[in-house]
Amino acid sequence: MESLFSRIDSKREELVSFTQDLVRIPTINPPGEDYTRCAEFLGQRLAKSGFSLLYERARDTPGDSDRYPRNNVIARFEGKHSGPCVHFNSHLDVVVPGKGWTVDPFEGLVRDGKIYGRGTCDMKGGLAASVIAMEAIIEEGIDFPGVIEISGTVDEETGGYGGVAFLAEKGFFSKPRVDHVIIPEPLNVDRVCLGHRGAWWAEVETFGRIAHGSMPFLGDSAIRHMSAFLELIEQKLFPALDQKQTRMPVVPEGARRSTLNLQSIHGGEDESFSGMPSPLVPDSCRLIMDRRFLIEEEITEVKAEVTDLLEELADSRPNFRYQIRDIMEFLPTMTDANAPVVKAVSASILSILGKTPEHVISPGTYDQKHIARIGHLHDCIAYGPGILDLAHQPDEYIVIDDMVSSAKVMAASTLKLLGVGM
Repeated sequence: MESLFSRIDSKREELVSFTQDLVRIPTINPPGEDYTRCAEFLGQRLAKSGFSLLYERARDTPGDSDRYPRNNVIARFEGKHSGPCVHFNSHLDVVVPGKGWTVDPFEGLVRDGKIYGRGTCDMKGGLAASVIAMEAIIEEGIDFPGVIEISGTVDEETGGYGGVAFLAEKGFFSKPRVDHVIIPEPLNVDRVCLGHRGAWWAEVETFGRIAHGSMPFLGDSAIRHMSAFLELIEQKLFPALDQKQTRMPVVPEGARRSTLNLQSIHGGEDESFSGMPSPLVPDSCRLIMDRRFLIEEEITEVKAEVTDLLEELADSRPNFRYQIRDIMEFLPTMTDANAPVVKAVSASILSILGKTPEHVISPGTYDQKHIARIGHLHDCIAYGPGILDLAHQPDEYIVIDDMVSSAKVMAASTLKLLGVGM
């Protein structure tokens, strides 16, 4: 391994510049900017190292259009002998920069041993580390059996339907094509992430009756009905969720319970209006709910906790009418700690970093959900160099030393999984 690790060390500046190049392609989602440019940039680099390429557009998936095509790239390098396939999957999309930045979010500034920019941590730094690691194996001329794959996929930040879900439906994340999957999400360089909590997103709409705003007594305010529902959530649901604890090793500590985020609320005047508002009693109010749940909870129970409150209001509050619509739902997933990919990465972390790795669960979902539920492949983890708490934050960054270390862990783990002894 010494020669392989020395080669990775020698590629440090290349790792930095590659990460900067990826960050400078602003793949903001939504709406899905520059997906094709980023996928082709990644593909062209891997082609130079001998990978064969496939580009797959996820037509008719949410957000796909000729202006914003959902283009994915899958690169494959086959060894000289048959054997298992190790697949590194990274998402290309990033969230909007938002406010609060002190540096240009798409410059890729290097300062104090860190690269700053939107997507450095989540997760273009992890993608770059996996590419450098696999290129180092190939450049070393290591005669490995089996296959190495690297994919750059889209839309993870909005559910992954145009990325991993689409590819999983086409068999790209199932046996016999793939045996082991590592997703370089930012869960910290000395941790192995076994999976994630469950997620249920839903839209609740309350209804009223439109009337002139100077005579609200002739109408019925949908916003007031929604406020009654929100009051019940505060009084009953939030305290109940705080009592639910899990055996899952979720990080950070606050996520080892059930949580609910009231993601957005819209009522009355249309969001796109300009000028002065009109005097109207709102006849509709919509609330988006983001419920994260535990492996100990059933999805039917999770939904019933909300619908029971709505039905309580329907019985007790005059003229209370509502409808609820599922947006998406994903069950919790947790890979067995004795699975081959967990053992390989854990052993590599211990050997290279000198630390016994912590096995954790992510508070939010990522594309492992599709690999498990569609591909039925459960030898899958998240492992990457980013710091979890920096994801989606202003002044997001990644530590260069962590990228180099994680590249060594990825390279060593890949060889273990392919059965190469060094």
